[in-house]
Amino acid sequence: MAKIHQTIPAKSCSRTDTRPCVSICCHDLRKMIASLAITFFLCLNTFAQEEITPPRKYVAHKTSETITVDGKGEEDSWKKTAWSEDFIDIEGDKTPAYKTNVKMLWDEEYLYFYAEMEEPHVWATLKQRDTVIFYNNDFEIFIDPDGDTHNYMEFEMNALNTIWDLYLVKPYRESAPVIDSWDIQGIKTAVHIDGTLNDPNDTDKGWSVEIAMPWQVLVEAHGSASPNTPENEFWRINFSRVNWDFDLVNDKYQRKKDENGKYLPEYNWVWSPQWVINMHEPEWWGYVYFSGKKPGETEEFRIPEDEKIKWKLYALYRKQKQYFQEKGTWITSIRQLVDKPVVVDGKPVKTALEVHSEGWNITAVSPFTGNLLVMKEDGKFTSKTTNK
Repeated sequence: MAKIHQTIPAKSCSRTDTRPCVSICCHDLRKMIASLAITFFLCLNTFAQEEITPPRKYVAHKTSETITVDGKGEEDSWKKTAWSEDFIDIEGDKTPAYKTNVKMLWDEEYLYFYAEMEEPHVWATLKQRDTVIFYNNDFEIFIDPDGDTHNYMEFEMNALNTIWDLYLVKPYRESAPVIDSWDIQGIKTAVHIDGTLNDPNDTDKGWSVEIAMPWQVLVEAHGSASPNTPENEFWRINFSRVNWDFDLVNDKYQRKKDENGKYLPEYNWVWSPQWVINMHEPEWWGYVYFSGKKPGETEEFRIPEDEKIKWKLYALYRKQKQYFQEKGTWITSIRQLVDKPVVVDGKPVKTALEVHSEGWNITAVSPFTGNLLVMKEDGKFTSKTTNK
């Protein structure tokens, strides 16, 4: 499910919370979100990243140790595993009030996550699975195995260990079905509170979460990714933490409201910055490389050059969408679409534009691999092997 608050890329825009309770019809919410996403996705972020800042990367090591999912991360494998960088504001330019870090491990059966979150007031109220968890403070995971920005998974959990898992056919900007009934069957989750939950009379240190997701579920709809455990491969993954200002009403926590009775906007803290208040732009997610080496062993991962070409193609995709919104028609000339040569790591990249009855394709020939890289009008990316 999308988040209305994450479809507004402009800092000057204010969030409008149109869902006062979780009983609102999901179908109506999706229609509304899709409409908002199409409009706001194009608002101010189209060319904000002319000099593209690479997404963050992480190496997940393979463990042979049995991991007990208890929210504590006390196994030797976890202790030897490196932390991620500190989470940053979703727009990439502010330091969050509270620190957040995550670790990853994997074995033949599960992909593991462990996160620690500083928080002086740990609270949660939502107890029903697949409710809108981000109405509480939460921790979120987004997974796109083959990196085409389509067919990806979203997971959220709060401090009560209530979870929400869903599957998205396309990002909301492309108006596609959301499979809210999809579940990560066999998932294991746990929360540890360093303090006391829902007690406003003390100051907590924070909370931690531990998650084990079965590979069998994660690889079901992965496109071109490996049908097995992705050893020596990378997936696109990102993490988000939603945090709210709060009020106490009858000694109970609730989201804080302004003088007009509207909820104040939440804070969105992420691992790899999105540069816009929208988690549903998968092209900005981080890179997670699955190493076969043991935790603590050295492994280097370098983002492939073809991925850097992909970043350039998504900039052209956004330019096409912006032009259509303003003019009501597509750019039909590659010279108009690409106003300066596309160069990656010092090498020119040959690009082409094909406009057809059902949309358009932008293609690029990689000078590094010889592969044909294709961007469709709905943002789906594919890489095709060709003979050099």
